[in-house]
Amino acid sequence: MARKRLSEAAKKRLRAGRMLQKGRGCAEVALAVGVARQTVYTWKALFDEGGIEALRAVPERGRPAQLDSAQLAQVRAALLQSPCAHGFDSESWTLKRVGALIERVHGVRFSLAHIWRILSALGLNPKKSDRGAIE
Repeated sequence: MARKRLSEAAKKRLRAGRMLQKGRGCAEVALAVGVARQTVYTWKALFDEGGIEALRAVPERGRPAQLDSAQLAQVRAALLQSPCAHGFDSESWTLKRVGALIERVHGVRFSLAHIWRILSALGLNPKKSDRGAIE
């Protein structure tokens, strides 16, 4: 049976659960895992009631991602190429151009603010400038 890959949030919960199991305090766990102390108190209550499996079974919240990691890798590879290679008339990537590229390749439209977040998550540096450069 194939194992389901854990989300980053689930990994944090499980790491916190292992630390709680070892007797670490909620404040220490929160600092180590990078979440609010109240979050750890919530996880601790789940852990005390159902153990590690209760932490593993917490449903994911939020809207599902519209692009998976393979699609994001394709976007990153495309952005490392010249904009001219993708039909644009100059050598500058702008947020609008990145959005147009994503929509053309993957059929998904994002706001300019979300495109900025995508670029940051991809390790690309979106700059606010006249050129709109991406490094």
